[in-house]
Amino acid sequence: MIMTSTYVNGHFLTLDSETPVASAVAIRAGRFTAVGDDATVLTHAGPDAEVVDLGGATVIPGFNDSHCHIEFAGQAGLVVDLAGVGTVAEALAVIRDFVAGQPAGEWVTGSGWHPPSQLAEARYLTRAELDEAAPRNPVFLPTVGHVAMTNSAGLERAGIDENTPDPSGGTIERDSAGRATGVLYEHAIDLVTAVKPGWTTEELEQQFAAGLARANSFGITSVLQPYLHSRGIRALQRLWQDGRLTARVGVLWAPDPSVSLDEWRRTVEATGVSSWFGDEWLKLAGIKLISDGGMTLRTALMRGAYPGDGHDHGMATMSAEHLTDLVVAAHERDWRLGVHCVGDLAVDRVLDAFEAADRVRPIAGRRFALIHGSLGRREQFERARALGVRLELQPVFLWGKAATIEKGLGTETTNRAIPMRTAIDVFGIDAVSMGTDFPANELNPFSGLQLAVTRRDARGVAYGPEEAVTREEALRSYTASGAFATRDETVKGTISPGKLADFAVLSDDYLGVDADHIKDLEVVRTVVGGRVVFER
Repeated sequence: MIMTSTYVNGHFLTLDSETPVASAVAIRAGRFTAVGDDATVLTHAGPDAEVVDLGGATVIPGFNDSHCHIEFAGQAGLVVDLAGVGTVAEALAVIRDFVAGQPAGEWVTGSGWHPPSQLAEARYLTRAELDEAAPRNPVFLPTVGHVAMTNSAGLERAGIDENTPDPSGGTIERDSAGRATGVLYEHAIDLVTAVKPGWTTEELEQQFAAGLARANSFGITSVLQPYLHSRGIRALQRLWQDGRLTARVGVLWAPDPSVSLDEWRRTVEATGVSSWFGDEWLKLAGIKLISDGGMTLRTALMRGAYPGDGHDHGMATMSAEHLTDLVVAAHERDWRLGVHCVGDLAVDRVLDAFEAADRVRPIAGRRFALIHGSLGRREQFERARALGVRLELQPVFLWGKAATIEKGLGTETTNRAIPMRTAIDVFGIDAVSMGTDFPANELNPFSGLQLAVTRRDARGVAYGPEEAVTREEALRSYTASGAFATRDETVKGTISPGKLADFAVLSDDYLGVDADHIKDLEVVRTVVGGRVVFER
């Protein structure tokens, strides 16, 4: 039986230029069949259609988080939850309590968190502290993807001692005696993950299902999963086959970039598929590479040296030559590339690689992306636009981490961080999409919307107010613009006849609430393909 429904008496912000505001929509077989006023739309409703009176509520297109590691939202009970700790003592107490319930010798993993901005001490935990909290278990505490902590047992299992050299593109932090502190940067983390058992496909399947359900509670109907290995893709495929996906997922595959160029060529060709393989529910959206670290960690690769250290320009995860070789080889095999680049020097290197690929075959229309581009400059954005490259950014980094960025990079650089106004002016709104980088930042889209509109962080401190955007621009970049990243702009992102019926009903009027209360908006109902997947 084909599902039909009609929503009336609403305030639809459609983002469709032909009908920007409507009061009703008709839905059949998961798509909008009519958008307009109540009387007109009701003529399209079949005799068996369910009619939902919205009571004047505001409705927006479903959020499309264009950078979200959503499986982390489904790990409750499986990892040490460090999201709410505020001091080193609190973190160690939470770890101690979790470890008490685990068998001796088994690995203990932490959730994504950010000690420099989150803890009062603004530092990472040491191996000695972790040894005390977890004397019987190896511990692995990842942060926002570029730094991790481990204890003595973890270092021992990874074979890391005083004689272990730093791997290419990574650093083993050491004390004055040359002993590893337990803090690992970039590819040094791989030394631990190589020996630590990963999640099974079944466990990942459960995490994705729970994570997508949580995303639905925030009105998120699509996510771009920016870094997945084969096991994670397989887990999503199982959910797709069983009809259990409650949001649409674009996937960026993450093959090992440390291999030789010949092996890289064989790897990206051996799959037999390439970018855009899939459907409206699950789609391969390209390959993800990482070129540098992060601005909250003082590891973003910068043209100028970091304040206080005339020789520190951040960290490159690979040489510029290797990056270019990987990009060109993948492009030759029909893969779209999205490359993590935060610092301005990293953006330079990524654009060099994209230009090399463009000389082999034009990349315009392939949706190549600068992922983050947080400290990119106008001339770099203009260079990217000329290539047809898009920008996938996350203004919400400033919401809770602006003070940390300011401490590491200075006020002037923080003011120009995540320059959304400049980006939209240069790229055009369709090529600038917003996301969260969850779990590095909170999943709630409304914090990111408020930050983009006000440029004030959670403390109320303003950074670069000239980079603020309008409410409609912010909303569009969080919905319609994200559809362009996966070549889905003709089927989703706006409330338009013929498009997928993905939308969110809000607790208040997004355009009418005070700008400093956008973060307080809630989603009361989320609909994906005409089916209610969340109701408050």
